[in-house]
Amino acid sequence: MKKKISSIVFALLLAFSFQVSAQYSKQDTTYKKLFVGSTLFLLGNFSPTNPPGFAQLNLGYRITGRDVISLELITWKHAWPLGINPFYNKAYGTPEEKFPGYIREFGFGIAYQRYLWKGLYLAVHVMPMRQIFKNENGDKIDTGFIIFNTNRIGYHVKLFKDKFFIEPSLGIAGRAYHTEMPNGFKEKDDKWPKYTPEPGLHIGFNF
Repeated sequence: MKKKISSIVFALLLAFSFQVSAQYSKQDTTYKKLFVGSTLFLLGNFSPTNPPGFAQLNLGYRITGRDVISLELITWKHAWPLGINPFYNKAYGTPEEKFPGYIREFGFGIAYQRYLWKGLYLAVHVMPMRQIFKNENGDKIDTGFIIFNTNRIGYHVKLFKDKFFIEPSLGIAGRAYHTEMPNGFKEKDDKWPKYTPEPGLHIGFNF
């Protein structure tokens, strides 16, 4: 799956390497350089089982009509390895693969987004994150550090005269680097890949 998505992204980069129309233009009366946003996956916090305690805030700036940078603040917790994809892998949520506790992570990252054609874009997200390892009683037992990376291909949809937008996407997400986990956590994590496919559904408000 990872190789298939990487091939698609590479093919799109080749196909759109020449000059194409911009997503935004300064001549457009609705053009706004700044935006604030998050993700509809916040709704996962209402799950009756394994709620992630997830929060995300994006602050973005449109450098040009095709180039965008944004600052991302994210926190979540998880009791299963990140290599187990909850969207298609039944091992997620099983007691056999559960950590002896959970990990709370806090991140502060940068994302770069490049429009290729109309609303089609590629994006790279890089986020250093602090980890706090807790046992089953919620007591802190260790700390760690990861660099979480996501590569996305998606589509930007303007809503309500471009006051709002939504961005469905598909990406490959995982840890480019991480410190060693404490015993019990490491054994579970080592069984699974460091990267996994990840859908995205970002939303935002332009101003």
